[in-house]
Amino acid sequence: MELTVDGKSVYAGTGGADFDSDRPCVVFIHGAGMDHTVWALQTRYFAYHGNSMLAVDMPGHGRSEGPALDSIVSMADWAARLIEAAGVTQAALVGHSMGAIAALATAARHPSCVRRLALLGATLAMPVHPDLLAATRDDPARAIQFIVSWAYGPRAHLGGMRAPGLWMLAGGQRLLERDAASVLATDFAACDAYGGGLDAAAKVACPTLILCGGQDRMTPTRNAEALRAAIADARLELIADGGHMMMIEEPDQTLDALKGFL
Repeated sequence: MELTVDGKSVYAGTGGADFDSDRPCVVFIHGAGMDHTVWALQTRYFAYHGNSMLAVDMPGHGRSEGPALDSIVSMADWAARLIEAAGVTQAALVGHSMGAIAALATAARHPSCVRRLALLGATLAMPVHPDLLAATRDDPARAIQFIVSWAYGPRAHLGGMRAPGLWMLAGGQRLLERDAASVLATDFAACDAYGGGLDAAAKVACPTLILCGGQDRMTPTRNAEALRAAIADARLELIADGGHMMMIEEPDQTLDALKGFL
């Protein structure tokens, strides 16, 4: 589905079903350097069970026109305008990693737009090690190797893919390689610079699910606990064997958690 936000073309996957603005809308927001394809299983289920899906490609990512947005606040305000452009007044937001803190900021800054909030691989702040931040600018190929290694849990490093012949880590690497190298650097810089997580969490007024992978080395469980404590109406669920990329590593468990919440 093609939308226009701020005069620029935005692509959103709809889970294989036609988008209907009269049905409950769920917006999925991907993480740094990624696109809508990370949500393949989850969006398809909801699209065929009474909802309308928008799995967006953020500006500059996937099939959406650039440039990439350079701050979490600008991503939050953009998400609110996206909801308006889709012709709906309110949506449930599901965000992963960078997309999670963007969704958190959206719920804080535009509360009337958000009816429910699901945050995967999320934390109050996402500082990036200076060496990795520099690598995303100066040596993106090396940065991608580090990111993929840390983003997936131990099982994914050994296989774990249901489809024979496919490997999650290679798929993650190719995904990060799709966009211009500058997009990854912009995303990581935006995450590193964001300092409004605690304030945003205090302003969230809608029911919130925080989903954490027990093997997540990028946003570990202790950080998810701090986020849960900062949001008034939040609950935390753990996917024990999942890493940071839980929706790909453990797609069924991720879907079950979202079904129970949404």
